[in-house]
Amino acid sequence: MRFVSKEAKIGAAGIVAIVLLYYGISFLKGINLFSSQNRYYVEFANVCQLTQSSPVYADGYSIGLVRDIVYNYNNPGHVVVAIDVDPELRIPAGSTATLETEMLGTVKMNILLANNPKQRLEPGDTIAGGVTSGLMDAAANMLPAIEKMLPKLDSILNAVNTLVNDPALANTLHHTEQMTSNLNSTTAKLDKVMNSLPELTSNLNTVCLNAQSLTAHMDEKIQQLDVEGTMAKINTTLANVEQMTNKINSKEGSIGLLMNDTELYNNLNLTMANAASLLGDFKEHPKRYVHFSVFGKKDK
Repeated sequence: MRFVSKEAKIGAAGIVAIVLLYYGISFLKGINLFSSQNRYYVEFANVCQLTQSSPVYADGYSIGLVRDIVYNYNNPGHVVVAIDVDPELRIPAGSTATLETEMLGTVKMNILLANNPKQRLEPGDTIAGGVTSGLMDAAANMLPAIEKMLPKLDSILNAVNTLVNDPALANTLHHTEQMTSNLNSTTAKLDKVMNSLPELTSNLNTVCLNAQSLTAHMDEKIQQLDVEGTMAKINTTLANVEQMTNKINSKEGSIGLLMNDTELYNNLNLTMANAASLLGDFKEHPKRYVHFSVFGKKDK
């Protein structure tokens, strides 16, 4: 058996390395070389810097890759993009493809599937393409308006700086901090009051129950009283008092005569005056009325 030469080994190793490199690059690009793909062509007027191996989406799902981009020199202004998509996908007739520029500058292709279940495109057919305004295009359209707003923004920033540097703002913030502190203190006191509210409610309920018990006890005592008998006795007493008063006023009996007879009143006054005069004379001249004798001799 003849030995393989060193040159043959090096050549075989180089071929294997090239094949592995090709499959590795294809794998990194997302190209599955071991599965069949359906190729379609999309015609654009502007590919917006679309590159090979860019993903192709349908309804937000990756269905394939861009395999080739060729400028149509026979029809200037048209660029043909070859795409390989999943063979399970059936593209309805009337579908379109759009290019959209993302925030980082990358371009992606979206297949807008038409609602046409009866007619479908066959592999090798051409799909109409267009460009949609992505975020970068929207930002570019906003630049003129932003340029007009810059002077106003500058004026606003100057006004804000003036306001920030104003000492009154610091005083206002200080007062606001004090108000916030007072508000927190008031809130804490209110929380204490609210926490004590159940206890106050319980005490109030106890007082109400005691009041109800006292009222019921008073009602019971009032019911036990002989109100009618008491009222009858009071009426009898008032009638007797009225009868006595009538007798006094009618000059009947001693009390009536004494209170209503003027002559008797005058005589009594005169008698009292004489008695007073006699008592006074007795005090001044007691010997006129009392005689003392040691030997029992009478005065002449």
